[in-house]
Parts: sequence; C-alpha cells; structure tokens
Amino acid sequence: MVTGVIKNKIDKIWTDIWAGGITNPLTVIEQLTYLMFIRSLDEKELEQEEFANMTGEKGDYVFPQSEIGQSMRWSKFKNRDPREIYELISQRVFPAVKKMKYGKLPDFDANGELIELPDNDSTKTRQTAFTRYMDNAVFVIPNPQVLQKIITGLDDLYEHDIADLDMQGDLYEYMLGKLSVAGQNGQFRTPKHIREMMVELIAPTPDDIICDPACGTAGFLVSAAEYIRKHYEDIMTDEQWENFGSKTFSGYDTDQTMLRISAMNLMLHSITNPDIDYKDSVSKQNNVTGKFTVCLANPPFKGSVDAESINDNLKAVTNTKKTELLFLALFLRLLQKGGRCACIVPDGVLFGSSNAHKSIRKELIENHQLKAVISMPSGVFKPYAGVSTAVLVFVKTDAGGTDNVWFYDMKADGFSLDDKRSEVAENDIPDIIARFHNIDGEKDRERTEQSFFVPKQEIVDNDYDLSINKYKKTEYVAVEYPPTSELMADINGLYKELGDVLSELGGLLDE
Repeated sequence: MVTGVIKNKIDKIWTDIWAGGITNPLTVIEQLTYLMFIRSLDEKELEQEEFANMTGEKGDYVFPQSEIGQSMRWSKFKNRDPREIYELISQRVFPAVKKMKYGKLPDFDANGELIELPDNDSTKTRQTAFTRYMDNAVFVIPNPQVLQKIITGLDDLYEHDIADLDMQGDLYEYMLGKLSVAGQNGQFRTPKHIREMMVELIAPTPDDIICDPACGTAGFLVSAAEYIRKHYEDIMTDEQWENFGSKTFSGYDTDQTMLRISAMNLMLHSITNPDIDYKDSVSKQNNVTGKFTVCLANPPFKGSVDAESINDNLKAVTNTKKTELLFLALFLRLLQKGGRCACIVPDGVLFGSSNAHKSIRKELIENHQLKAVISMPSGVFKPYAGVSTAVLVFVKTDAGGTDNVWFYDMKADGFSLDDKRSEVAENDIPDIIARFHNIDGEKDRERTEQSFFVPKQEIVDNDYDLSINKYKKTEYVAVEYPPTSELMADINGLYKELGDVLSELGGLLDE
C-alpha cells in the first residue's frame, strides 16, 4: 500500500520534474517509466550475476561485458557527477534501450557508435512489450540537476520503501492517478476501485485469456492479474504461471505512449511479456475473432473514426461511427462462445433512439445473455469528465439466453462525486458484488429498491431501452400538513414578533 511517506517522496520527484519545465503529467510518467525500466534492467543483471556466482554457470547477461556496457548500469552510474550521468543516459543508455533485442542491450564501438544487435528467430518472441514500443521514444529530462534529483528520489524509494512487485505496482498506480485529463480521443483512466469491481463481477481464472482492446495504461489487465494472483497463486501450475507472464493478457491501443506505459505497468505486476499491440481495434486492421474468454474495457466515448476504415463485420451489427457502439460489437467478435464481458458505456448507449443504438441492444438481448446493467453516478469519472455511465455485464452465447436483466442503481462508490473525489463512508460496491454473486436472492426485490430484475419481454416491449429509470418505481410518501387556520395563526404570530422587534429597534434609534 502506498503510504503517506511514499506519496510524499513521489510528490517530491514529481515537483522536481515539474520545476524543470515538464508539466504534462503523461510526459512525466513516461520519463519516469524509462528510468524505472533502466533501473529494473540492472536489478535483473544483479540477480543473474548472483545466480552465476552460486552455480558457476555462465550468465545470459543484459548489459554488454565491455567497459561502456558496464558503465550503463544504474548501480554503476547513480553516484557519479550529475553531468556525467546526464551524458551517459542521454547518449548511451537511452539509445541502447531503444535498440534492445531479445533481452540484451547493444554495445558501442571505440568511436562511441552504437553497434546494433542482429535479428534472430527469437527476436520478436523474447522482446518485452515495453522495448517493442521504444523506437519513437524521446528522452526530455531538461538538465543534469533534474535528472540527478529523479535518480536519487527513485533510488531512495526502491532502497527503503518498495519491497516487492505489489508495492512497485501500487507506486505506479499512484503516479497514474495523477493523470487528470482525458486524451484527445476521449480515453481516460478508469478509477482502480471501479476496475476492481468489474473484475470481481467477472471473476477471472488462470485459464482465462483476457483482453482490453482499448487498454490505455493497462489498468483492467493489471486488476485482473491481481485478482488471479490473490485467488489462485497457491494452486497455479507451472504452465499457468508461464501463460500468466505472456499469453493470458492482451491489450490494444493506438497511442504509442500509452503502450509503453501499459507495458511497464504490466511488467511491474510480474507480467513480463504480455501481448500489447499497436492496433486500431475497430478498424479493418483488426481481424481477431473468437480468441478471448474475457473482455474488460472502458472504450473511448468520442473521437474521430473514419467510416471507410471500420471493419465491415462490426458495421453489420451496428452501422455507426460511434465508438461506444462499435466496441460493443467488437467485444462480441473477440470473445469465444461462453466468454464474459464487463464494460463501461455512456448512458446514451442504454436509451439512444437511433437504429444503431437499438440494433446493438437488441443483439445483446436477443442473441446473447445480457446479465446486468449497473447505473453509476455522474461523478465517478471526475475530474476527467462528468458523463453518466453504466457497466454492462454479458456473456457471448450466439443463442440468446437473456431471461431477466439485473439492474442496480449505484448511488455512491466510496468517494465524493465532485472534482476532489475525497474518500467517504457511503459505498455501494461491496453490495453490488455480493448481490451479483447471489443473483437468485434478487428475484423478489421490488422496483422501489436499489436493485431488481426486469423480464426480457418488458425490455423488448420498451424498444430495448436499458435505462434504469424506465423500470424503477419511486415510492411517494404522503405528507400531512396542519390545517390552514393553524398555519395562518403561526404566520400572524411571526408578523407580531417581527413588529415588536422593529418597534424596539426604532426606539433605540430615537434615543
């Protein structure tokens, strides 16, 4: 858990970078990501050296065994003069990381020119997801003094405060929490407690193959990984652990910066080589079909989509350019039969009257099993946006199965619904999870309560409208008022009191 002391240390690093002229939170996180990755390479090397010393076997080293190669290690340069560190990282370490292949850094010749490693059959499979997206990365730390402060701050955190992978992940999560603006395509970070609620509803297992086709910072994949480790860590087989580090988690995005950040986020949660790919998920570029057993996502709610680039099989389900509708069709295509999905949609998806809106709702209800609609308050995504949203939970069946849909009216999520998002006592999330996993107990709930069932036919009769207000009943309580004569007597009494006060005040003024 990130304590106040650790938060203060992170905030100090953040302030030092900010004072150096880097004010975009995404850029700050990106630059810190590079340095955290550089440090992690040296940690891996130290472990490899310790293993080699114990066994006498030759190590498979990350850094070249030359003088320049060894000088690129965090443990070797961290205490040097700030100007030397700055030149070394900007001219040697960073260019080498950008050209890293199959887990190795390239060396430099006597003239200081980088010697690129040759490709081999295992280059792509052994490259980490992070290094695959380093080609267009730029090192923008402005000067040696700022760089030294960052290195000293990070080293202090790792040496004294970060004991394990969970803590590294929490640290990164805290930094990601500083992203307070939505991206240009409408993407923004989903709060951790909302992601964890959705993961709890889906309950992934080590045998699931999980995808977020709008992965951003990979928050949903991280939350799914944490859930699996929490519930299955002691019973997972070697094959399941191997898949956990590679095949279990996939994510797509069209933002190279997000891909680098998401890859680092997953690495810090022991997922060393996830399938993180640059891909416009709703375009013809993406033909993935029936591959996954779980989809978890908060797809973008706006953004420009070229109608010509949209995959035809998505338009066949919902003929639109609206990304929030296209992604629903995409989830159905990505999932295997029996696959589960929990996704966030804007309220307009629930009641929109266009043919495209109706067709996707009809598809979910008639051809698959729509299980739940959880209406969330509009403040959940502040300060990014004030849009009202809902969580849809459904299963791909290709054969129907929707008999009743469970609705829940979330009124509180444990945080204030203003821009500050301070912790509060009111929180419906534990109740949502408990009721969803005891769904039979919901059958007799009244429409006046916070959760209830609605039969499929009633939804069909309402043009497949899924807004909770369409079905919720408000209980009106009769209020009895006193007789008019009694009210008039009270008013006259107040007038008399006011007259007495005014007379007294007038007398004081005449003296």
